[in-house]
Amino acid sequence: MSTKDATPLSPREQRSIRMIPYIVGCALFMQMLDSTVVATALPMIADSLGTDVIRTNTIITSYLLAVAVFVPISGWAADRFGARKVFITAIVLFTLSSLACAAAQTLNQLIAARIIQGTAGAMMVPVGRIILLRRVPKDQLLSAMAVLSLPALLGPIIGPPVGGFFATYMTWHWIFLINIPVGILGVMLVLRYIRADIPDSRPPLDWLGFILSAIALASLVVSFESIGHSELTPKQLGILFSTGVITALWYIWHAKQAAFPIIDLSLLRVRSFAISVFGGNLFRFSLGSVPFMLAILLQLGFGMSAFAAGLVTFTSAIGAIVIKPIAPRIIRRFGYRNVLMYNALLTGLFIALCGFFHADTPLWWMSLILAIGGVFRSLQFTAVNTLTYADLDSNAMSRASSFAAMAQQLGISLGVACAAITLNISMAWRQGTNVTADDLFWGFIVIGGLTAISSLSFKRLPLEAGSALQPSKKE
Repeated sequence: MSTKDATPLSPREQRSIRMIPYIVGCALFMQMLDSTVVATALPMIADSLGTDVIRTNTIITSYLLAVAVFVPISGWAADRFGARKVFITAIVLFTLSSLACAAAQTLNQLIAARIIQGTAGAMMVPVGRIILLRRVPKDQLLSAMAVLSLPALLGPIIGPPVGGFFATYMTWHWIFLINIPVGILGVMLVLRYIRADIPDSRPPLDWLGFILSAIALASLVVSFESIGHSELTPKQLGILFSTGVITALWYIWHAKQAAFPIIDLSLLRVRSFAISVFGGNLFRFSLGSVPFMLAILLQLGFGMSAFAAGLVTFTSAIGAIVIKPIAPRIIRRFGYRNVLMYNALLTGLFIALCGFFHADTPLWWMSLILAIGGVFRSLQFTAVNTLTYADLDSNAMSRASSFAAMAQQLGISLGVACAAITLNISMAWRQGTNVTADDLFWGFIVIGGLTAISSLSFKRLPLEAGSALQPSKKE
């Protein structure tokens, strides 16, 4: 890597490096969209397959389970077989499994296809990020991450209205068929712009660590998701959560003894990585929970259709798009520590303001609040996603990418769980049976507060944090 950074790059290599964030971003968008788009089409899928809506919820949980189980193994697979080869295989598998989802004739066939799709998604995004981290010079990483932060923000926002559009005006099969041209284009771009890599070493698979991490992550993610979306009894939920905690603690003990742990906890000794993971994932509580609560507020509270509600929430995506070109300059001007610390407070404030929306609130005012909030969220994700890898060498990138992907999966699920718990507590307090705007008020306040609290983690960063990411003087 050092040789590569020191040697002037040819125009073709520079063009390839510029394309990598867009290629990985397309894969990330495809995965994020697919994890959220299905929810609004569940009634239509249930009717088409001749089953009830409650049972079709397994379409979502099976996907989440597969992602949770196989995310930790992605770094090992990239080191063992080569990142480019794994990335292409994952895109192909994701595309073919999407076709299988659309062709499913029974619920069990659809669940099986979703498990394969989740497995491919678990490999696709972390390995794509590994390619980006290894190929893009550090002084260009901030701009690359600005591109990559958009799909993560757009997926949860665009998913519900896209699902609602297909469910209303077309058939549910198009939810999966839309991945096919994207997948074909992705493979073509990878073959053209990303060169093959030959692994320097082939580390053995940490089988015990893989099993423990799989059980822990699957149990925790499903228990978090089940709080707001499942029919599990409190006893079943308690057993599932306890299983996750026990196996997670067992894995922590195991990782200290293993030569090649599947999740390398020693990365937490790097201060910028540890703070970015903990603070960043507390901030990520908003990523899944805010679209979740906005959908309930706008559709059930204000009587909007799924498509109309999606158009309102899409204004936050507009804010994210607007800030993208200037986000790197803002971060370089004020520094990572200041941006992450103060921007977390501002993001939390604008999330809390959503709790003050009412049925008679003007649409332009709601759209303005969501758009400004989208600006701050996009800026924060650009900064934290870049700082995560600032002080790591190229040899640690594969392990760091799978670690960060695992933490992000937990953070998003835990955010939805916190929102659901807050809504349930509010309903119990007022002895209600249905969610109202009053319950959602407290949901937005709690998630906004947790988002703001993440600033305390970023406050621990040194003033010079991210200095390794500054562009060279000639630029």
